[in-house]
Amino acid sequence: MYQNLSDFTQAMLLVAQFILALMVLTLLVGLAWLAVLYVIDKRQTHHTIRRNFPVIGRFRYSFEYLGEFFRQYFYAMDREEMPFNRAQRSWVYRAAKDVDRTIAFGSTRDLTKPGTIIFANATFPPQDEEQQQPQPVVIGADCRQPYQTSRLFHISAMSYGALSPVAIQALSRGAKQAGCWLNTGEGGLSPYHVSGGCDLVFQIGSAKYGVRDHQGRLNLLRLEELAAMEAVKMFEVKLSQGAKPGKGGILPAAKVNAEVAAIRGIVEGQDSISPNRHNDINNTEQLLDFIHLVRETTGKPTGIKLVLGEPRWLDELIAAIHARGAASAPDFITLDSADGGTGAAPQPLMDYVGLKLSESLPVLVDKLTTANLKERIKVIASGKMINPADVAWALAVGADFAVSARGFMFALGCIQAMQCNKNTCPTGITTSNTDLQRGLDPTDKGVRVANYQKYLEYGVGLIAHSCGAHHARQLQRHHARMVTAHGHSVPLSELYANRHDEH
Repeated sequence: MYQNLSDFTQAMLLVAQFILALMVLTLLVGLAWLAVLYVIDKRQTHHTIRRNFPVIGRFRYSFEYLGEFFRQYFYAMDREEMPFNRAQRSWVYRAAKDVDRTIAFGSTRDLTKPGTIIFANATFPPQDEEQQQPQPVVIGADCRQPYQTSRLFHISAMSYGALSPVAIQALSRGAKQAGCWLNTGEGGLSPYHVSGGCDLVFQIGSAKYGVRDHQGRLNLLRLEELAAMEAVKMFEVKLSQGAKPGKGGILPAAKVNAEVAAIRGIVEGQDSISPNRHNDINNTEQLLDFIHLVRETTGKPTGIKLVLGEPRWLDELIAAIHARGAASAPDFITLDSADGGTGAAPQPLMDYVGLKLSESLPVLVDKLTTANLKERIKVIASGKMINPADVAWALAVGADFAVSARGFMFALGCIQAMQCNKNTCPTGITTSNTDLQRGLDPTDKGVRVANYQKYLEYGVGLIAHSCGAHHARQLQRHHARMVTAHGHSVPLSELYANRHDEH
């Protein structure tokens, strides 16, 4: 027995000596590595902090990187973050998961801040049984194949490649369940867009991905093939987008795999950068020519997407339409807001170029109304509208529909990690990394997409009902008010009438 105990003790001593030696070795290696870093930091000339504070200065970059994630969980208040604060995101998450969307003990929203939108409730709102569903709206009534939908809220443009295949699959399935459309984005039509069986809007970007020939020109044969697909309901000619007005789409080389390259008709492993505009559209007249070509080739509604810059361009567009006849007008205009989007973009364009939707939407609606074109041209509002109040405001101003990209990304599980352009999205939504994509189940997330769409429209209906309207499409400008610099609110009907005079 003692012999066995002695052997065990000796074995334990050997293990302890080995662990001690390993710890000493690890310490020595660590010290040697720190010494190497110290020498590197003292000798390099690119980073002042690292040169003045060798090794320790490196922590600055780690803290700067991690701070972006820690702020939203530990330090920022519910209404502080940009581009979307916690209160906005939280509502989307709860709606997508179909859990309790009520709150208690008062709003955390600052109702005194200039620009804040509030809705004017009616003293005697309709009874619950008097609520109605909005009637379907027809887009492109004079087309060979017009499109009709009763949905108010739809999925905005997001390309395959920018988004992962599983994310696109989930959006397609969710759109089918919700009965809304899904915009393909400028990256072409992928198998994942059609996998769920939803209605699709095919976007034609400046590079004409998916409908281009070898010289990058519009391929009419390919356009006819797409038009023959039952799922493709409309075509959207993209002139500009909120993330980067004046610059084309940017897809980093790391995301351009073989499948993405084949769908877009480009070279694998190279940056996919679209021209800043269509090479064959140099003026308003050529824009109308292009719209006519696409509409006549496909027989389906054709519209444009843009961020408004100089509002007087709308006068030029309207004059050209009147000269040709109302039939020459785009069937719809998707008006994007300049306050960003899902795409990778240079910060100067993201921060400083283009008009926000709050300014451009009233101008567009008023000019179309004055020109008697509002019924002919449907208006689709886009840009940072992820909660019911945002969409209710757009409808009250005069939009026919609203679309969102980032709202549906939150429904998919986006945590606003701000990694969309780096191929490192931790939720698998905007990455080509298959390991990260594994965490996103298209079936489960498809249900969440449908839930989000359903409850957003339900929320818009709640606001409309409170304002005395029977359904959301009855919302008018007098139903909503904006807080001014004096701290008092004024009806949008009065506020926008004054602004319209300035344009």
